[in-house]
Amino acid sequence: MKRLWIALVILGVILGLTLLHTRTLQSFTDGLAGQLEQAQELAREDAWPKAAELTRSALERWRSQDVRLHVLLRHADTDSIYAGFQEVLALLDSREYGEYAAANARLICQLELLSEAEQLTLKNIL
Repeated sequence: MKRLWIALVILGVILGLTLLHTRTLQSFTDGLAGQLEQAQELAREDAWPKAAELTRSALERWRSQDVRLHVLLRHADTDSIYAGFQEVLALLDSREYGEYAAANARLICQLELLSEAEQLTLKNIL
């Protein structure tokens, strides 16, 4: 009976940590997506330097969590998002709004999908 309780406690701890991970990841990616949306609005208003600064700030936030993200998530996903940031920054420098807006929308979508993939849902379990 003691083994059963130990196993249940371990499972409870794992479940709790999983829920904590999904909540913090969603908060993190939502914040980054918000910054990228603000940057796109600035670019639309021809405030390109401010948009680039905000996007670089979002990239720095992403880099600040690099180790944790690489440990907990698929490397292909994190690498793809990093590449998306690089593409968006390059397009900000070129000041081509159409291409920038499309790349920025892809990056935001990747962030949302990353968060969604980590959620504890029946779709993700099965």
